Amino acid sequence: MTSPLPSSSAASVLDLAPVVPVVVVADAADAVPLARALVAGGLPAIEVTLRTPAALDAIRAIADAVPEAVVGAGTVIAPEQVTRCGAAGARFLVSPGWTEALLTAMRASGLPFLPGVSTASEVVALLELGVREMKFFPAQAAGGTAYLRSLSGPLPQARFCPTGGVGPDNAAEYLALPNVGCVGGSWMVPGDAVAAGDWQRVERLARAAANLRNAGGTCR
Repeated sequence: MTSPLPSSSAASVLDLAPVVPVVVVADAADAVPLARALVAGGLPAIEVTLRTPAALDAIRAIADAVPEAVVGAGTVIAPEQVTRCGAAGARFLVSPGWTEALLTAMRASGLPFLPGVSTASEVVALLELGVREMKFFPAQAAGGTAYLRSLSGPLPQARFCPTGGVGPDNAAEYLALPNVGCVGGSWMVPGDAVAAGDWQRVERLARAAANLRNAGGTCR
């Protein structure tokens, strides 16, 4: 099966950019200009969460009109959602947690996926099943950088995208960890900017986030 990720990258969502924008789209009409602003700022991987009725239409619109974006579906919590997301054009899947049924459906889709974990036992269970890339959620509440650093010793084969409480003030600390490939966050898509259609502001924030790994500090 052909990888849904760009051929120029490693076949991993974790390696597309240091930050994956976590986007809640209330109006599907905002999806395309929002995606274009994020891509222009250097963040091609975009997670559209399934938290609104407009989410699938937003994924479909981005997939159709912004081919340079790698649009994924987030907050995937049921096997039937996997099928709908794939049909809408999602190129990766993200869940806040996982069950055997959900994991089976995500694997069967052929799409890259990041199942959510927050404990060492969940990480070990996924490693036993051959899954090495995961979402660490809710990152700050589950122990933050100290917890992930502790996991890197006994479980170095696991790689993470921490999400939940990650922002411009602490993202660089997560990205400095050896077992973190990227982080997820929404600070580059503030609600007031989206509501106002201020795509230049979104692009500016995205560009700062895209430079985070090299900046070694915060971005605003």
